[in-house]
Amino acid sequence: MIAGIEGILKSRGEDGVVVDVGGVSFRLQSPIATISTLGSPGDRVKLHTHLHVREDNLALYGFASSEELRLFELLIAVSGIGPKTALALLSALSPERFEVAIARGDVEVLSSVSGVGKKTAARLVLELKGKFEQVGVASRSPQEDVKAALIGLGYSAAEANSAIAMLPDATDLSLEEKIKLALQHFARAG
Repeated sequence: MIAGIEGILKSRGEDGVVVDVGGVSFRLQSPIATISTLGSPGDRVKLHTHLHVREDNLALYGFASSEELRLFELLIAVSGIGPKTALALLSALSPERFEVAIARGDVEVLSSVSGVGKKTAARLVLELKGKFEQVGVASRSPQEDVKAALIGLGYSAAEANSAIAMLPDATDLSLEEKIKLALQHFARAG
C-alpha cells in the first residue's frame, strides 16, 4: 500500500491537505498537529500515510511523524473507533498526553475529546493500556509525567523543563500537585 507521500503542498484546510506528487494531487486527511507543522503552499512536504479501505470509500490519512501514524493505526483497531474519531483524538491530544492518559486509565481526559464518550474512553483504556506499558510510558519518572502534561497543555519543552527545575524535591507530592505547582510557576513568570 501507500506508506508515505513526498511532494509539494498545494493547499491546507481544517481537516487535511492536498499534496502534488509528480502532477498527481492527493488529498490527505490529517490531525491538526500535522497540518500545523506543514509549511505554506508551495513548500516540499513528506508525510507518513495510512490508506483506509472500505467497501464504498478509499481515504488517505497523512501524519507528520511515524508515532502519530502508529497511534492512528492502534486507535482504528479498537472496536467502535473509526478514522474520524481517531483523528479527533490525535488533534486534541499530543501523542505523549494520549499515551499518559491511556497508561493512567484517565477516562476524563479521553472523554473530553469531542465525539468520545465515557464508555468509548473506557474501551480505549481497556484495549490499549497494555500496548503503551510495553513501550515504557507507564514507567516514566514523575518529572517526565509532569513534562508530558505541560507539553500537552501547550507549553514548549524548554518551558516545561524550566518549570520542573523550580519544583521542590518532595517525593510525597502527587502528579496533580506537581502540575499545579508548575502552572503556578508560569503564572508568576508571566
